[in-house]
Amino acid sequence: MPKSRKRANAVTPKSEATASVSRRSLLGGGAVASAIALGGGVWGVSSFRSYAAEHDLTRVGQGDLAIVQIHDPQCPTCTALQKQTRRALRDFDDCGMAYLVADINTPEGAAFARRFNAPNVTLLLFDGQGELQRRVQGMQQAAELAQVFAAHKAAV
Repeated sequence: MPKSRKRANAVTPKSEATASVSRRSLLGGGAVASAIALGGGVWGVSSFRSYAAEHDLTRVGQGDLAIVQIHDPQCPTCTALQKQTRRALRDFDDCGMAYLVADINTPEGAAFARRFNAPNVTLLLFDGQGELQRRVQGMQQAAELAQVFAAHKAAV
């Protein structure tokens, strides 16, 4: 009998330890899941705000220089131009130049493109009063665009 008691005693503490670790693991896993969900929510809100600000065409003529891309999200060339434009604009952070997108699949974007008679794969450069200063049509590389943006900034 002493051996069976020893076995019973040996099994009981191990079971309690396992149950305790499981609860802790579950609580820890819940905390991690909550943190991930919260982080995802913050990223989603931030992403939506960036998207909304980038597509707010009423910002043209509000005092800052504006670069507006006439854009079709399903067009690979438009997407490539957008990537190159964003790359070129990295050197112009906080310089009073807004990058905006006129998505031709939205009523506002299509109306903006019609108003300036601009097809997709086009960048329109505006001064602070909303006057069109320059058009850049077709695919451009970031280095070329950086030069165009620097000249635009210096001219106004």
